[in-house]
Amino acid sequence: MSSHLTFFVEEQSMEAFLRAVLPRLLPDSVHFEIFTFQGKRDLIEKLPKRLRGLAPTLAANSRIVILVDRDDDDCRQLKSELNEIAVQAGLKVRNVGSTDWQVVNRIVIEELEAWYFGDWDAVREAFPRVSANVPRQQQYRDSDGIAGGTWEALERLLKKAGYFAAGVAKIELARKIGQRFQPDRCKSPSFRCFREVVLEAVVGSQ
Repeated sequence: MSSHLTFFVEEQSMEAFLRAVLPRLLPDSVHFEIFTFQGKRDLIEKLPKRLRGLAPTLAANSRIVILVDRDDDDCRQLKSELNEIAVQAGLKVRNVGSTDWQVVNRIVIEELEAWYFGDWDAVREAFPRVSANVPRQQQYRDSDGIAGGTWEALERLLKKAGYFAAGVAKIELARKIGQRFQPDRCKSPSFRCFREVVLEAVVGSQ
């Protein structure tokens, strides 16, 4: 039996990344669609209406995955807010030990670029001139804990290697790295949580 996953993401770069990565993560029997918003606030503001529209007709083999950046928000508070929106829409939210959930909220810590640092080999395959030693440098060892912003850190490293002198194109970057990204290889804890719940969604909806 085929499964269906619906992803809500806050920006086009995440959509580009997922479209490159998900076909390698999901079985062929799983179909997916991605809805993109104009930032996190836009997603949160429009989410209640979107979920209320989906709730009455959501099939038993369908799951919804909501993916947002933490940025500077409190992770628990942000997740609680998203969970409450889903509950108010009449949907079952994933909790520890539950198997019949319909919606799961996942927080990217702190933003998509942390996942790139988690699979630095993919970055180097896309941009061979960047240093291979980056993951061994203290400030980059914890991909989800890079101080000063992961986007800013990645931009500095790419420009230092001679790429994107006029400014980094985030969607192009997401597509190039996503095409080389290996889900099993990524060390980012937040990506691993995302991968785990996506695979759980597939198993639970079949």
